[in-house]
Amino acid sequence: MTDAPILGPDSPYRNAPLPPSECFDEWMGEALREATDAQTADEVPVGAVVVHDGKVIGRGRDRRVELRDPTAHAEVLAMREAALALGDWRLEGCALFVTLEPCPMCAGAALMARLPLLVYGANNDKFGALITRTHLADTPAWNHRMAHVGGVRAEECAALLKDYFSRKRRGLSA
Repeated sequence: MTDAPILGPDSPYRNAPLPPSECFDEWMGEALREATDAQTADEVPVGAVVVHDGKVIGRGRDRRVELRDPTAHAEVLAMREAALALGDWRLEGCALFVTLEPCPMCAGAALMARLPLLVYGANNDKFGALITRTHLADTPAWNHRMAHVGGVRAEECAALLKDYFSRKRRGLSA
C-alpha cells in the first residue's frame, strides 16, 4: 500500500469512523466482484463499493456501454447508491473501495461527496488522478481532505484489466 502514512496518528482522519486497514482486503474483494460482473457484461472491469459502519451501502461497476452514459463509472454509481441509502449527498464517515485509481471525474466526485477515505487497487497509468497522473486529492486549495491508499490487491485488480484488454485486442468478448 503506497499511501498508508496519511492514516497515521497525525492524520486529520484518525478519529473518523472508518474501516480498519485490516478490512481493506475484504472490501476490495467486494469491489473485485463488481469488476468481474462488469467484465461478464463486456464492460471495462472496474468495480467499487462504499462502506459505512462496516456494511456495503453502495455498489457500482462500469456501465458506460450499457447505459450509454460517459459518467457511468463504477465509483460514481456506487456513490449514487450510497447517497440514496444514507439519504444525504454527503458521504462523511464512508470509505470508497475501487479496483482502479480513479480518473479526475471520479476523484473529484469523491471529494465533492466529502468522502474521508478512498482505497484503490491498481494504478491508472492513463488517467490516475490521485498519484499516477496528478494529485487531485492533495490540492491544498480544497476545503475538504480525502485520505487515499493505493495498491490494495493491486495485482488482482490489474490482472482483470490486462485480461480484458488483451481479449479485446484479439477480438474476443467477455
